[in-house]
Amino acid sequence: MLVLTRKLNESIMIGDNIEITVLAVDGEQIKLGINAPKQVEIHRKEIYLAIQQENSDALKSESTILTSLSEYFKKKNQ
Repeated sequence: MLVLTRKLNESIMIGDNIEITVLAVDGEQIKLGINAPKQVEIHRKEIYLAIQQENSDALKSESTILTSLSEYFKKKNQ
């Protein structure tokens, strides 16, 4: 992990087109401004992990439904 120190209104660059700026510091909270192309998705980590879990659950559910349908049609054709 790269650790950088930045002061208020200072930025870091990620690649050529993502800029992260420290907008405010209030106690233990920091407000960051992120300037990135619209096609780059930006989420808080807990939201990102929830999305990944929902996608995984949806795939499992879809697989279960397909298996159930397959079994139904096998029984129906017997």
